Amino acid sequence: MTNERIMIVEDEKIVALDIKDSLEHFGYSVPCMAASGEDAIKFVEECHPDLILMDIVLKGKIDGIDAANAIHQNYDIPVIYLTAYSDERTLQRAKLTEPFGHILKPFDERELRTNIEIALYKREKEKEKLFDHEKWITSLLNNFGDAIISTDNSGTIKYMNPLAQALTGYTQEDALGQKIGKVFKVVCEDSGKCAQDPTAKVLREGAFFGLDENTMLISKDSTRIPLDIIGSPITNKKAEVIGTVIIFYDITERKNIEKSFRCFEVAYS
Repeated sequence: MTNERIMIVEDEKIVALDIKDSLEHFGYSVPCMAASGEDAIKFVEECHPDLILMDIVLKGKIDGIDAANAIHQNYDIPVIYLTAYSDERTLQRAKLTEPFGHILKPFDERELRTNIEIALYKREKEKEKLFDHEKWITSLLNNFGDAIISTDNSGTIKYMNPLAQALTGYTQEDALGQKIGKVFKVVCEDSGKCAQDPTAKVLREGAFFGLDENTMLISKDSTRIPLDIIGSPITNKKAEVIGTVIIFYDITERKNIEKSFRCFEVAYS
């Protein structure tokens, strides 16, 4: 038996109940059913389905394609279209939402089950590829030569690479879920005042090179480390900013060289 949850979006109640009976016979669960595109979008957030069977022609202000497009933009849930219409214009609109299948009415249980199994299999393979890609990215960042902290739009830490953990003195386990200001404590060396919030600066100005003049990190054990800091936004497919990346590196050696050079100039002036 399978545990996948499938949402049905169909405005003909008899058809919807018939599909529900078939799905439950296959071993799937049906956590919710919607009769309009508006309800489909709302119910996705409530019942978190693994797959959606979406009728294209629906009553209401938006049809199944518009609903599927909204779901595609905001949720990572595969959609199979159910429709009695197969005209070219409808098919072209449907393709833009990247569906996992398209079943023409009337259909039998075998066709329905085959399309569902193929869609769920494709989705599982996509998850595996994404997981492998994320592992590759994490490995790359973990071995990056500079310290990296990433946050969401509220400044909550989502990732720290090993060098960032070493410089701040906080482990990733301790830092995840904390506001960046609690872990990445930076002051202006000259005034001793807190430097700008790097996440807020990115959200306000975009990418930046240098947070404030003479920035100094105060680590967990109160060690003071001079830094250079770079910030950059993280965007989604719609070019919306969904987080920030803060890159920083220890410039103690550079500061020592500059200090020695100034002492040399004074001595021979």
